Amino acid sequence: MEISLSKRNETTLAVKFIIFYKDGIAKIKNVPGRRWIPEESIRSLPYTLEVINQLLMTFKDCKFYVEPQLLEECYLLQSYEQVNISDSLSNVSQWDSVLRQSLKDELLLRGYSSKTVKAYLGQVERFFNYFKKQDMFWNHQTIHNYSLYLLQKNCSHSYVNQAISAIKFYFQKVLKQIESTPYIRPKKEHKLPNVLSLNEVMLILKAIHNLKHKAILYLTYSSGLRVSEVVRLRLQDFDQERKTLHIRQGKGRKDRLTLLSDTALEVFLRYYQQEKPEIWMFPGQNKEKHLTERSVQKIFEQALVSSGVTKKVSVHSLRHSFATHLLEGGIDIRYIQELLGHRSTRTTERYTHVSIKDVRRIKSPLDQIDD
Repeated sequence: MEISLSKRNETTLAVKFIIFYKDGIAKIKNVPGRRWIPEESIRSLPYTLEVINQLLMTFKDCKFYVEPQLLEECYLLQSYEQVNISDSLSNVSQWDSVLRQSLKDELLLRGYSSKTVKAYLGQVERFFNYFKKQDMFWNHQTIHNYSLYLLQKNCSHSYVNQAISAIKFYFQKVLKQIESTPYIRPKKEHKLPNVLSLNEVMLILKAIHNLKHKAILYLTYSSGLRVSEVVRLRLQDFDQERKTLHIRQGKGRKDRLTLLSDTALEVFLRYYQQEKPEIWMFPGQNKEKHLTERSVQKIFEQALVSSGVTKKVSVHSLRHSFATHLLEGGIDIRYIQELLGHRSTRTTERYTHVSIKDVRRIKSPLDQIDD
């Protein structure tokens, strides 16, 4: 059993079970003045010599990790230092290739996508790099301080929430911590998607001269695809007779059918007849692998510059624009939800906030004033 002991304030201590067995909770009930603080996931104890002595006697076979300041202040802890107390970091603060592989295995076992696996591995690794650079002692505030650090670096709330989820997963599934590590999630941001007008979309598409690049962006817009979906298309995904495109294992590991426009199909077929791709419709330099998502992002960025469109948009804005233009064209939001592969209409409803379908019917008060 391993226990973290730190100074909470001038009158109380913070006790955290790092790795413990089921009898740990029962044992600490023998220590007077204990109090469970759920928002911090710690047990608070009175900062007295009597209580510290009782704690050490109760958990005499356990390993303690003590905050340096507390170690310096309390002579009882100093006397135990050589036996079973250390101010070094516990294994909860370690990160190596073995733990990295363990985290990857736990994610794969639960069916997480390759993109999520990569993101979680990166988040946990960045967390421990931060921890080591700060030369911190591990305590109940560590993740709280890291979240604050990310927010101060102007990281988005969704990024911070992903970091917390990755770290929490690591502690619970890899380190097998029974108690959850305390954290506070920043409030979810509600941002409107960046949308292009139909004219701006056409300017961007017409600015492309490479047939392969043209086919990629035409399909991305006309079928409302994510970048990860368009690069993984295969020939069997195209149904020319039914005018549908089969998206296999999209976000959330879901299959769906979406539109296959005549114009996009015409561009694609010209590309296919010219290049004759075999495995992936849009292969990378290695023909056995599909084009990378970053390559498609660069294609869009170059087309955006060539088109003269000055809006701050990304290739994902083509998907947003597809949904918004359908909504403005009178298509029922439930159909748009299916085409986009959203689990809930609440996700699709955000396009109602950028649609100008009804806004154009409203006349500004300024326009009603006679000159």
